[in-house]
Amino acid sequence: MNDEVRQAGDYTIIHSLHIGDREVVLGEDMENQEGQRYMCAFCTSNGLFARYDDVLAGDDYPEVVKIYGQRVAEQAEKTRMELFTPKFQGIPNAPLTARDCTPLSYDDDLTDKVIVIKPEVLRREYRMATRQIKLCTGGFGASPHSRGSACYCVDLYSGKESRFERMDVLGILEPEQLPEWARLGLVEYRQKQQKSKEQEAR
Repeated sequence: MNDEVRQAGDYTIIHSLHIGDREVVLGEDMENQEGQRYMCAFCTSNGLFARYDDVLAGDDYPEVVKIYGQRVAEQAEKTRMELFTPKFQGIPNAPLTARDCTPLSYDDDLTDKVIVIKPEVLRREYRMATRQIKLCTGGFGASPHSRGSACYCVDLYSGKESRFERMDVLGILEPEQLPEWARLGLVEYRQKQQKSKEQEAR
């Protein structure tokens, strides 16, 4: 259990929910002299620093909680729309398990391999195949017997870059195991890489 007290300025965060790309927080400052003991805001963090946007403060606790609930609902709907409006309609999207991939061994080099991230590593809303399948592009964790653990990846569904630890990897997908959408995503990534190399060579 994490008992760390979070602060947003003079406000202590008493409730929070992170869904999708942002976190909604509710804070209190019982010593506030301006009649704004409660606040609601969106929080974005890079792991080192947190930024609070769209801050609304007031002394009416039920009203601030109502705003908090509305923002959570709006963020949840935004995330749902992003997740369930796939680029390729009707694709299977159930979470992948160890049965769906080749188990990872200590000697495996993950560089340029398609890997599957353990579902429990991801936030609940992202525990699905389209968020688990990545192309590992490098990192110390990609190399066998390395002291480092970072694996840099490209999401084959969205094309976004991300970083995971080697221990987060469930297994490897062989070419014949790739679902069609992931195969298309891999082809698209390779084409972009080739085009970039050609432009650099000019």
